[in-house]
Amino acid sequence: MEIDALGLSYRDLNQKLKEAAANGVMDVHVSNLNGQRYIGTSLLSTMKVELTGTPGNDLGAFMDGPRITVRGNGQDGIGNTMNSGEIIVHGHVGDALGLAARGGTIMVRDSAGYRAGIHMKEYEGKGPLVVIGGGAQDFLGEYMAGGVLVVLGLTGPSAGRTRARFVGTGMHGGAIYLRGGIENHQVGKEVGIAALTEHDNAVLENAVKRYCSYFDGSCEDILAGDFVKLFPLYLRPYGRLYAY
Repeated sequence: MEIDALGLSYRDLNQKLKEAAANGVMDVHVSNLNGQRYIGTSLLSTMKVELTGTPGNDLGAFMDGPRITVRGNGQDGIGNTMNSGEIIVHGHVGDALGLAARGGTIMVRDSAGYRAGIHMKEYEGKGPLVVIGGGAQDFLGEYMAGGVLVVLGLTGPSAGRTRARFVGTGMHGGAIYLRGGIENHQVGKEVGIAALTEHDNAVLENAVKRYCSYFDGSCEDILAGDFVKLFPLYLRPYGRLYAY
């Protein structure tokens, strides 16, 4: 199914996507996007949606099941509180990637802005996976409560060792894997830095193989890099602030 988004409001565009899902359409191509927000919001389907142009904020918010592929860059709030499905971005993304995501997979070929992975969470063993191929800005994994966040540092000004500051501030769950390492002064006081265990290597290998299945790159070369794991030191780092 083809949808031309030229001059189409975000409400009308999302209505067309919901109608397509209700009618059993499994493949949709949306062209001429120009900043329409909330694409795929609350979409309950296993349909594949390919986007050309530039989608607006909160792409895939609350979605449950679709695979959304962006042939270009994304903006802020991608995967906001998503439940399941996949979002694959063939470019850069803005801030708050995966905000409060509860499940699903987000793959970004290039770099992400500030607060990537903020408040990601998990429930009964289900959690999100977010892989960023380039670098990420400050407050990476802020208030993270679950899931897996991987930053490969393959491209861009943050290639190699991450330059982000305040990484994991308020983190109380999940795991962050960084290629190239990080210095103690860059992480929040709630965060520990550790070498990878056998389990960590298996998690990382799965994440990198999934990344390479969507984008060009050698999994062996990527995995040959030096990785560290960031983990929470406390389950409730700010609990005393709210206790009487």
